[in-house]
Amino acid sequence: MADQGRTAGRARGGRRRAAGAVLAVLLCAAACTAPAADEVPDPAARDIRATLDRRAAAVLHHDPAAYAAVVDPDATALRTAQRRELGHLADVPLGSWTYRLTGLAAHGADRATADVRLGYRIKGYDSAPVSVDQVVDLKRDRADGRWYITADRAADGGGRQLWQQGDIDVVRGTHSLVLGVGRSRAELDGIAATADRAVPDVSGAWPDHWAGRVVVLVPDTVADMAELLGSPAANYRGIAAVTTGETGGSGKAPADRVIVNPEAYAMLGAFGQRVVLTHETTHVATRTRTSAATPVWLSEGFADWAAYRTQGRTAAEVAPELADAVRGGDVPAALPTDEDFGFAGDADRLARAYEGGWLACELIAGHWGQDELLAFYRAVGAHSGRDGAVEQALHEVLGTTPQDFTARWREYLRSRLG
Repeated sequence: MADQGRTAGRARGGRRRAAGAVLAVLLCAAACTAPAADEVPDPAARDIRATLDRRAAAVLHHDPAAYAAVVDPDATALRTAQRRELGHLADVPLGSWTYRLTGLAAHGADRATADVRLGYRIKGYDSAPVSVDQVVDLKRDRADGRWYITADRAADGGGRQLWQQGDIDVVRGTHSLVLGVGRSRAELDGIAATADRAVPDVSGAWPDHWAGRVVVLVPDTVADMAELLGSPAANYRGIAAVTTGETGGSGKAPADRVIVNPEAYAMLGAFGQRVVLTHETTHVATRTRTSAATPVWLSEGFADWAAYRTQGRTAAEVAPELADAVRGGDVPAALPTDEDFGFAGDADRLARAYEGGWLACELIAGHWGQDELLAFYRAVGAHSGRDGAVEQALHEVLGTTPQDFTARWREYLRSRLG
């Protein structure tokens, strides 16, 4: 089972924060508790794999008849829906599409439920596949011996996919690919242009090798956004964007997707939109160096540091909520905790958490240097676990202690915001 990490980011409209956050969620957690099908010497598993292979080939060849042919002939509505779904993918430049059985449960001789991991890659943009866990119900036709799909759905905790929501419009930018459903071409072009500006900004802040391109999904509504993430829509109202992906220090992270909330994003001005997409793209760039050992204040603070570092805004403009607190004599006693970044909770607390993380990273870059900030980020992410990760990196990279760093940070807040 892959690690799950959460990140959050935001942008402001006027003095106060207008919108939101980036959540790095695990796009596909294994939901199967049965033995892996690849380990089960079962003829049914072999034949079900063949059905899924035919389905995958139909997707890559954009063959609606073949795609529907693996569906139960008696399930007319499902066959129609499957043809329509494949049509939604027509303009998406797919480089690969595969299914792998991760579990199999038999229900008598002719019925089965399969846990399936879909892996797909967009040509020219994804260096590794995106993985999506699904559950597929099948039945065997006794006449021809083949297995046919009777239903499929997202695994527990998963969401629908963009191509299940409608026809996908594709905009290719210089450094970006924008996939939208139900949005105007002008809107998608604007998002691609902003993403194209964000990518070189991120490369300037994060010189390590990364893909240098970003895939942005734009669903029609915030409810559709929530469906993609498998969460209630209330969690994302006012949140401008979400980044999906897996954290881990393997050096080969699966592809990320930036998902835009078109309603909240549209409320931002050009500056806020650029900050949001630069923040999100920073998460894409730093993914292989971000792990379960990385505290949220560091991942979010670094993403904000990358987004704001060349924008010429004052600290009080970037951190208005924390500035209010500091001027009122309420200087935080400690760096933000992961819990402070809970975007379903108090908005002011969330704002202060982001702002505190940003100023911590700005302090490191200003006092120790940008190279040391990068080295610190890498060192924390490379640690074997959360315990001791920050403490060790503070000692080895910055030559300080948590107590000293916290004291410096608190004084930095007073000097920048007081």
